[in-house]
Amino acid sequence: MIEFIRGSIAELNPAAAVIDTGSIGYLLNITLTTFSVLEKRDSREVKLLVHEVIREDAHILYGFIDNREREMFRLLIGVSGIGANTARMILSSIPVDELEGVITTGDHSRLKNVKGIGLKTAQRVIVDLRDKIKPAEGTLTIQPATTTGEVFDEALAALTMLGFQRQQSQKVLKKIFEADPLVKVEAAIKRALTMM
Repeated sequence: MIEFIRGSIAELNPAAAVIDTGSIGYLLNITLTTFSVLEKRDSREVKLLVHEVIREDAHILYGFIDNREREMFRLLIGVSGIGANTARMILSSIPVDELEGVITTGDHSRLKNVKGIGLKTAQRVIVDLRDKIKPAEGTLTIQPATTTGEVFDEALAALTMLGFQRQQSQKVLKKIFEADPLVKVEAAIKRALTMM
């Protein structure tokens, strides 16, 4: 199993990063939290913790900026009905520190706002994970893109990479940007996820 990958960022968008280790480029699916930390790094040299999903038809890598986020991802995929992409969407919609609070307080309505999570799944997450969560101090901050066009394009790219139709994503993002032209990329994606 791969524990981590260290290298330079060859490509980066809100849904994935390609890490160049010298002669091999690894594609890692990432969350918005990891993206925002990578985006503001002065150095392009990074270390991402890895979770591998090995299937008959694919070998998929998920990258995380810290162990706390990876452990939450692993807890989520251990819940019946939560796959790796759903877990990534949850962590992109709700940062780890907030998600710990959502689970420990039993706030299933917040979880229900995540695309693909119904009431029963939200309740199952809370029941299964409530006793496994140990809240820790510290949060990860989110860094915005610089211009409205950039923000729109990055949000659109992330939504299409997450599997949403481009046309539908554009309509939803257009509504978001009309209401708030200064919205940041992560906030735009999070709002779009609740509106799809």
